[in-house]
Amino acid sequence: MSLQKLMTNYADYNLWANTQFITWLSTKSDEQLNTDVPSSYASILKSLHHIWAVEEYWYSIIMKKDDFINLYTIPTPTKDEIFEGLVHRSQTLVDDIKLLTGDQLCEKVEVISPWFQANMERYEYIQHTFNHSTYHRGQIVTIGRNIGITDGSMTDYNFYNIAKQKQTA
Repeated sequence: MSLQKLMTNYADYNLWANTQFITWLSTKSDEQLNTDVPSSYASILKSLHHIWAVEEYWYSIIMKKDDFINLYTIPTPTKDEIFEGLVHRSQTLVDDIKLLTGDQLCEKVEVISPWFQANMERYEYIQHTFNHSTYHRGQIVTIGRNIGITDGSMTDYNFYNIAKQKQTA
């Protein structure tokens, strides 16, 4: 599998997993989504907002965009804005990553931020972005279990690939 195909598949997976989560969580009450539980982000909705905010940040790095919107500097978005914003950004990542060539994926991109400095290949930032989202989706499942939500959908990467294989067979 080529690097371009792998990154595209991983972007497709991230969109699929985020969409699965939004579909699942859209059936839950506002009280459930906002219940505080000890975690990196205190509630399901705050965790989703964080995933979206970080995908926005990394999109600006990956695609070399100067118009990054820091979602933490604007008023807290509504549940629907978070749901729609996360799916939209994940779809945009899919669309734009599909256009990157192998050479572009291997291009070094320097990042100087308040949190860290790095000069890595673009595909490494892509991989990090989706691993980060996966990490926090796992926390959302744990938060849900702590407040009695036990019907989360399976969004494991291997499960995604197996389901995709069955669709194309």
